[in-house]
Amino acid sequence: MCHPALEIDIIDLAQINLPFLDEPEIPARGNYQKEHTKRWSQLIQKYDGFVLVFPQYNWGYPAVLKNAMDYLYMEWENKPVSLMPYGGHGGFQALIAMKLVTQGLNMYNMSVNPPLNISKEMFNEKNQFIDINASFGSISPQVKMVSEEFIHLFSLNNHHS
Repeated sequence: MCHPALEIDIIDLAQINLPFLDEPEIPARGNYQKEHTKRWSQLIQKYDGFVLVFPQYNWGYPAVLKNAMDYLYMEWENKPVSLMPYGGHGGFQALIAMKLVTQGLNMYNMSVNPPLNISKEMFNEKNQFIDINASFGSISPQVKMVSEEFIHLFSLNNHHS
């Protein structure tokens, strides 16, 4: 599904465990005082782009995601992002809300943002996917388009630099 030239890492915000924004200055100044902010900044700076996979909660995105975005500013700027919300209805409202956030951070919102529809029939009694490939097989063409768009953007940037 993913282009072989792409290197992919998973950043789990539960493992990053940022407290609610506690920096004394606004992130746009980049004058970070807290060690957890400095580590978060260094991590995000390493990446050329992002695919944000997140649940839709009450027609919006989760607070932990917004908090992680709010910690930084310049680190997000001009980086491409594809949004992949999930939920019982695919997360369309969360997509709209998060798109406003990423636009405000001057990220490049990619054209393909596959919705992930989740239903209880996809999971066994231990809340594990029964067959993840079957569950999301219908969006594999869109996921492929996301990876192709990343490759296209990165080749343009490398070509012009």
